[in-house]
Amino acid sequence: MTVITEASIKELAGFQSAEAPVVSCYLDVDGRRHIRPKDYLLELESLKKQLIATHPGQNFDADLSLMSDYVATQLDRHGVRGLAMFSCAAKKYWRVVRLPVSVANRLSVNQSPVVAPLEAIVHTLEPLGVLLVDRQRARMLLFQFGEVVERTELFEALPRDYDRRDDASRGSREREQHHIDELAHQHFRHSAEAVFRLFQDRGFGRLSIGATDEVYAAVEHELHPYLRERLAPRIHVPVSANETDIAKAAFDIERVVEREREDAAVIKLRDALGSGNKGIAGLVPVLGALNERRVATLLVSNGFEESGWLCGCGALAMKGPKCPLDGQEMERVDDVVSDAVDAALREGAQIVTCEANADLDVHGRIGALLRY
Repeated sequence: MTVITEASIKELAGFQSAEAPVVSCYLDVDGRRHIRPKDYLLELESLKKQLIATHPGQNFDADLSLMSDYVATQLDRHGVRGLAMFSCAAKKYWRVVRLPVSVANRLSVNQSPVVAPLEAIVHTLEPLGVLLVDRQRARMLLFQFGEVVERTELFEALPRDYDRRDDASRGSREREQHHIDELAHQHFRHSAEAVFRLFQDRGFGRLSIGATDEVYAAVEHELHPYLRERLAPRIHVPVSANETDIAKAAFDIERVVEREREDAAVIKLRDALGSGNKGIAGLVPVLGALNERRVATLLVSNGFEESGWLCGCGALAMKGPKCPLDGQEMERVDDVVSDAVDAALREGAQIVTCEANADLDVHGRIGALLRY
């Protein structure tokens, strides 16, 4: 079974089959909506009927049989809300990706696996580091979609003897308070070091800190510069909070982080379009730039699909049947946007999938920042 990573998506996108079709299926198996297996099996049957009706004369029996058999007899839904299945039976190609999020149901045919929905998911799967800290305790957690995938704790108690002394025996209050403050700052330093070790061992995209203003400022000062660059909005839960409450707050932070990333990319595109410098928008110009291998970053509205044309040389076009590059006959494809994402991935471009971004939608739901 394939694990969803940037590398695995590129491996999927790299499989090409001009002689036999590649069938791609995304199926929502989320138990919150589909309590009985019968529910999502019926959805799959409906998708199969639609595919056969829209592709008369083509035989997908072997591919569809593999998918039906997997869903009916092999699927373990523990921790799984969505499935991505890719089959080219003629070439003995079969891949399954189990997803921790639900997906929109779709079944399509192309010359390569349709990976655009996976690319949209993998960016939101980037782990979020959370550090909850006070003057004695620190809790470090790694979240993906609001679920804890790693946790560690640090406790360094401050001395309490000072608090039990009477005024006569206490001595210099200032000296003792300075000592306690030094121990607390040592704890903040240790907490920052522990978070950096977690970053080195497991990796995460952004870091959110939960602390009072005073503690936050002290901990931020101790962070490695790599982590300061990755600071996300603060998480507002105490260090003593239960994991359910922390997970809910972390999920909200994840959504904010993803929206910030999308907005920053669209703003960069909008500025490039305004200055006429290395920015294009609209499907036709983007396909042209992909054919010329000039795309550095591809921005796509989630769910955007258009039919188009694909040539054996790899060129993409909205209109056919003649290839704009070599004049050869092109093949009509159901979703040329997905092929555009595949082409961008193969060229090492960054993909940014945007959710309901009005600025990108105005520009045709797709755009690109160019290398030159």
